[in-house]
Parts: sequence; structure tokens; C-alpha cells
Amino acid sequence: MNIRKVSENEKPPMELLLVADPSEKLVEDYLGRGECYVAEIDEEIIGVYVLLPTRPKTVELVNISVAGSQQGKGIGKKLILHAIEAAKGSGYKTVEIGTGNSSIGQLALYQKCGFRMVGVDIDFFVRHYPEEIVENGIMCRDMIRLAMDL
Repeated sequence: MNIRKVSENEKPPMELLLVADPSEKLVEDYLGRGECYVAEIDEEIIGVYVLLPTRPKTVELVNISVAGSQQGKGIGKKLILHAIEAAKGSGYKTVEIGTGNSSIGQLALYQKCGFRMVGVDIDFFVRHYPEEIVENGIMCRDMIRLAMDL
């Protein structure tokens, strides 16, 4: 597997990005302000993430997504670890990440990768998404914020 930054003249894998965030408007905004990376096997894109600068020396890891046929193989963890190294290499001191209160698997993965919970954005998904999101039988309402000092 190869992980690389998407070139300026290359179209990011929108279908895969929309799996992680169903709002095309928000995804387009992230892509305009951040750096998109893809994971490939035999030139087929199987994973993606975006590093989004938020404040001085702070970057947010957004839109982490792995193709359904490739899930459960450790690719998500490899993407996260790659993003941490890319952030370090770019001089960032903090990496932040956010996920829904109903995203049980993601919360576990992020903590296994060294992220710590630092806050909750109450009703984030209710305010920013017109349609109700349900995951793992739980209504997704709140954004759980996590961070890692580099």
C-alpha cells in the first residue's frame, strides 16, 4: 500500500470522502483549505484523509475513509499514523480529530492511536446536517473532540 498527497491537477476521491462526511458542501470546503492524501493498492484508491490547518501549529484530521471492501485490514490505522507523521513533518504541534457520539468504532480507533478526548460540541450534527444521522442504533447528535500533542 502506498499513501501519497493528491496532486493539484488530480480530482480527490469524492465518493470515498462523502462516506466519512455526507455533506458535499463541507467536504468541498475542507478540500479547498486542506491537503488531501490517498492510500492506493495497485493504483486503486482504497483510502483517503484530509489534513486541515485550523490554528497556528494545529491541524485537524478530517474525512478519514476506507473503501468498504478494504475495511478491517488495519488501513484506517495506517492512514491515521501517516497523518500524524505528515503533521509532524509540516511543523504542527497538535493534531485534532472529531467524530460523532455514535461512532463507537472510530472513537476506539482514535484512542488506540494515541488521541485523547478533549471536549464535546453539543448538537453539532443537529446544527450542521439537515437529515438525521443514525449509527450503531444511536442518533448522532454531538461531536466528540479528540487531540494529540506531537
